[in-house]
Amino acid sequence: MFERYEAGEQAVLVHVSFSDENNKEDLDELKLLVSSAGVNSVATVTGPRKSPHARYFVGTGKAQEIADTVRTMEADIVIFNHALTPAQLRNMEKICECLVLDRTALILDIFAQRARTYEGKLQVELAQLHYMSSRLIRGWSHLDKQKGGVGMRGPGETQLESDRRLLGARITTIKSRLEKVAKQREQGRRSRLRNEVPTVSLVGYTNAGKSTLFNQITAAKVYAADQLFATLDPTLRKITVDDVGTCVLADTVGFIRHLPHDLVAAFKATLQETREATLLLHVIDCSDENYLANVDAVEDVLNEIDAGEVPTLMVMNKIDALEKAEPRIDYDDLGQPIRVWLSAQKDIGVDLLFNALTSLLSGKIRSLQLSIPPAQGKLRALFYQLECIENEAYAENGNSVINIRLNNTDWQRLIKQEGDYIEEFVVDTNYETVAELDKEEWT
Repeated sequence: MFERYEAGEQAVLVHVSFSDENNKEDLDELKLLVSSAGVNSVATVTGPRKSPHARYFVGTGKAQEIADTVRTMEADIVIFNHALTPAQLRNMEKICECLVLDRTALILDIFAQRARTYEGKLQVELAQLHYMSSRLIRGWSHLDKQKGGVGMRGPGETQLESDRRLLGARITTIKSRLEKVAKQREQGRRSRLRNEVPTVSLVGYTNAGKSTLFNQITAAKVYAADQLFATLDPTLRKITVDDVGTCVLADTVGFIRHLPHDLVAAFKATLQETREATLLLHVIDCSDENYLANVDAVEDVLNEIDAGEVPTLMVMNKIDALEKAEPRIDYDDLGQPIRVWLSAQKDIGVDLLFNALTSLLSGKIRSLQLSIPPAQGKLRALFYQLECIENEAYAENGNSVINIRLNNTDWQRLIKQEGDYIEEFVVDTNYETVAELDKEEWT
């Protein structure tokens, strides 16, 4: 029903510079988006404006220039680096006599290409349907009467109303299916909360190196490439952090400036992993000249999905592309890590990231000495399973004397599972705070 461009088609890119900072878009980013979509850019038309033109978005003269460029370059498609209204798209298609896409449609198509999981495909389709719902007339321009009043109703209105009903029904179906998937995700989150398993979520601007870092930490072999939105579907893996134990690391979709609101709404179920994370790792491409603007863009999206208050650790990635940058951890006045400088691709400084995770996630670490009778062999085995035994010796009465070091969370969970009787075997206690130990080391 709707025309779609095909990979390999020739495109004319349109970028308008506005005096209003909020309306500015990055032309280089548009070229990366077009390349990621598999479209060949043959020409770029640029120009300044104070505000969008109501009819063509660009001025009348610029619209004619775009149309002439399309004919000269024999292009198949025009792609705007901005969000256009349905009327502006229709008017540009009439004058250019070819398919015209805006930035939102381009990003939606890239997402559709990259979605692999059932949930990801549903979310992308939902966003596409919302986008199409206001643009049905474009798909049925051959019908002469799209709207009608008394005595003026025709086949156009009948077909359009039929399409609207079909779209509405499909949207309802997809939302119902996504609700089921969301419930399954919620069950998993509740299970992690019951077991007090920390969740660390990777966030950042697209192409900042999140998936590369994820692979370096977990050996998950998630697809990673030097392109925008190389990965789309979220991936969860278990990792082990010293003095913390098992954690869940989540790799999520990359953000981008002016991310379409339909996409943000559609992916809220997936981004819930970010909202409810214990800690966010904000991966930043520090070799990018515009990294500060990218950081602001990510923070805007985090605030939009109600994740702005989640504790965040900055991960300054790609230091191998800088002349004078060494792997290090930056601390605040309280001795807490705030930035880690590393290179995920070269595996430089990744060990420092784990040190920072230990400082931020561990809380109180208990150093305990227990005297366990031979009849409590099961309890001794549990401590070995937790891998928290530092050394072990045997007393004259046959008891096993063990020194253990474990997170207070794991200790409380063990008491809850096995019973308070465990505390009867504790013969010596010593509390230490990991954050204080780390502070002494770096000062």
